Amino acid sequence: MESIPILKMGNFLLVTIQVDMHDHLAMMLQDDLTNRIAQTHAHGVLIDISALDIVDSFIARVLANIARMSRVMDAQTVVVGMQPAVAITLVELGLSLTGICTALNVEKGMALLRLPPARQGRTLPTGGTLSSLDETTNQVAATKWSADDDAED
Repeated sequence: MESIPILKMGNFLLVTIQVDMHDHLAMMLQDDLTNRIAQTHAHGVLIDISALDIVDSFIARVLANIARMSRVMDAQTVVVGMQPAVAITLVELGLSLTGICTALNVEKGMALLRLPPARQGRTLPTGGTLSSLDETTNQVAATKWSADDDAED
């Protein structure tokens, strides 16, 4: 029977989806992941979906459920590697991944998981999330611009 491997890296679990997700496999991942969070006391879950060309409404709902279940179990979830076509489809279908932090790649996702929980993500009025990592980067860039402007005076 097909399953998706869940790797433990320190206090985090890493899930790399390398096969086409069908409904049964998504439900198995949800069950397996919640069980692994309980067994390992993981504080974060990183789900890499870069190999997925299609995310339908059911898979999007399962990802949102995984994030909510993880949060109840004291683990933050970050989804990384979303293909542009997947993002466009989700928006066109009116599906929001409410409660799910996203990052462009595994490196940025791991950095986001390492932030203190209060800084990991902020929900926007639109229902999406703004990565605190990006917010911090923007604040640092704005401070640098301000310092450069002051230096020219």
